[in-house]
Amino acid sequence: MYGPQQGQHSRLNGVPAARQMAPQMYGYMQSQGQHQHQQHHGHSQHQHQHHGQHQHLHQHQHQHQHHTHPQQQQQHPHQQTQDHAASSAFSSGILSNVAPFTPQNGGAAARAQQGQPLSEHMNDQLKAFKESERAHQSMTEQHQPHFFARAKAAENRGLGPVLSSITTAANNNSEDKPVDGEEEDRGRPVIVEKTDDRQDWMSLDFSGQGLRAISMTLFNRYDFLEELYLCSNNLTYLSPAVGQLRKLRHLDLSNNQLTELPPELGMCTPLRKLLVFNNQIRELPVELGALHSLELLGVQGNPLHNETKQMLVDNGTKALINHLKENAPVPMPPEPRMPVPLLEGISPSAERLRILSWNILCDRYATAAVYGYTPSGALEWEYRRKVIMDEFREREPDVLCLQEVSGDAFESFFSPELAQLDYRGVYWPKTRVTHMRDKTEQGRVDGCAIFYKNTKYILLDKQLVDFRSVAINRPDMKATEDVFNRVMPKDQIGVFCLFESRATGARFIVVNAHLCWEENLADVKAVQTGILMEQVTKMSERYTRKPAIAMDEKKLVRSTMTDELSELTPENSPAMPSPSQEYRSNTDIPLLVCGDYNSIYNSAVYELLDRGRVAPEHPDLAGHSYGNFTRDGISHPFSLRSAYAHVRGTQQDLTFTNYTPTFSGVLDYIWYSTNTFDAVELLGPPDYHYLKRVAGFPSYHFPSDHIQVMADFVFKARKEKKGAGDHDRGGASSRV
Repeated sequence: MYGPQQGQHSRLNGVPAARQMAPQMYGYMQSQGQHQHQQHHGHSQHQHQHHGQHQHLHQHQHQHQHHTHPQQQQQHPHQQTQDHAASSAFSSGILSNVAPFTPQNGGAAARAQQGQPLSEHMNDQLKAFKESERAHQSMTEQHQPHFFARAKAAENRGLGPVLSSITTAANNNSEDKPVDGEEEDRGRPVIVEKTDDRQDWMSLDFSGQGLRAISMTLFNRYDFLEELYLCSNNLTYLSPAVGQLRKLRHLDLSNNQLTELPPELGMCTPLRKLLVFNNQIRELPVELGALHSLELLGVQGNPLHNETKQMLVDNGTKALINHLKENAPVPMPPEPRMPVPLLEGISPSAERLRILSWNILCDRYATAAVYGYTPSGALEWEYRRKVIMDEFREREPDVLCLQEVSGDAFESFFSPELAQLDYRGVYWPKTRVTHMRDKTEQGRVDGCAIFYKNTKYILLDKQLVDFRSVAINRPDMKATEDVFNRVMPKDQIGVFCLFESRATGARFIVVNAHLCWEENLADVKAVQTGILMEQVTKMSERYTRKPAIAMDEKKLVRSTMTDELSELTPENSPAMPSPSQEYRSNTDIPLLVCGDYNSIYNSAVYELLDRGRVAPEHPDLAGHSYGNFTRDGISHPFSLRSAYAHVRGTQQDLTFTNYTPTFSGVLDYIWYSTNTFDAVELLGPPDYHYLKRVAGFPSYHFPSDHIQVMADFVFKARKEKKGAGDHDRGGASSRV
């Protein structure tokens, strides 16, 4: 991993050649037998090892020590000097190699001298420091590399002492509360690797190897690591690529020669233990403020600034991390998201429609418990809603599809604010609101909203889709256990509207939905989508028979705040309004399907919308019972395509719409009917360079954990109406 072997007595990263074999144990590409050997020789984390394996491991360790110890004693004189210096430093006391606190600044040494009890935070610090000291002595004096791997193997066999604060904390994290927390039924997806490959070890121990540098392979290919030990080496630099190890819960860099920590370390938000004892670090990067799960920051033996030391001694790790987070300067804004053209040569007379879809993150869910990596100022609703409105003003969409809009926010903020920009809105909250009596609580329930340009479009119809109500009333579903146990507890909704253009008379349907988020409810999401498209199909058939609007009504506009009608102003009134268009078939009506579907590309939801059908054998549906949906499959009659499918796999690809420490992926979509629309432009991806030090959204420049998706479309030209004797039912009718 660290380069080719050299001569018998050569040195690699400052280590005698005889010790080069240890890093090779942990190579990435190994045979199954090597993996088993690796698990028993340092990476074993499971309590269910067999006695025979234990015996083999014990024999192997004994042989390894017997053969390597003589050569390890023949160290380079410089190495012996370093080891002796380290041993002397430790023998002189815990705080011997760092400037002690004075009585004036309340240092630990001064308190101990005065007989004052140390704080709980300092006790934890010193306890971990002593354990680190013991490990360092074992490696420098007894020449036992891979100290922590050996200790853990012995611990798993029931032998040897347990290093409680260093070696066991990460193993117990699975029993802790979720790192990012939850509230109500609002949560975030996590990446679930659907693969047959197993990963049976999560720890890597390179301690005591005399390493001067770390191969980039470690950061590029070992992103599954949860524990990493790089202590007791000769490292002077830690690569920013460490930020790629976003599953780390324990990182030990003690007893090196580091002078600084990379800001990218703040990307490792699951970290519970970060130990940097006995280095030369004077300052902590403010980006470490994102490590909201950190329980212990071990800094003893570093020349840190007194203010940082004092805060750590008095208030502990969490207070220091919070201080770094809250006092960090607002970073420079990212480069703006640029438009991505898809079609050129669009006729100026073609009717364009711009639609934007965005999960704006309901204020009720934007809490420090869920988004501990975000500064409180960036979580405040007053701040976030201003950034959201600035985005609307800049993009100027014709139609807005918003998710996670609370009733209060719709009534008291978005409706009046967007009214000033010529928008009128339609809104429904989640169905739980019907079970609440308290008006305040009702106002806090979130739902879906559709806003549209009032002077450009006329609202002809609006519909709510209550997924669980429809499911429980379907004759083929209402008796199934899965409907009661899986669909009924989720109260997400969908909304869709029928609009008509004042200028051209073109009619179109806009769908906005927000599905449940749980990864283990992929079947429920498919059922919710199937119900949504089933309702759109039924209503669109009725819309083909909807009467035309009288020409005089084309110049009447409803108030953005009330239902009162008034005349359009001359500048907003189309000079020559066109009559309402007619449609022979429901699939002839232009259709846009938007929202947060909490589903990735290989899901049943995506397949259903993109291909028009999902088979009952799909993994998301297999093993469940939902009447006709799981007997015959789910389908719809529309020819839909995701707008961003045009750039998938290119440099303009939008690789995520939801960005958090535990998940980064595409969940939000705009589908359009390909027989009625042409996609001509997209809103491009965010500045990926900006994200190298941003652990997750929301942030000061991204007010939600989702980013908006936006696309421009043009209505395709309609075919001429067939003659009376022409019975081609596949053709579209002309304008009347």
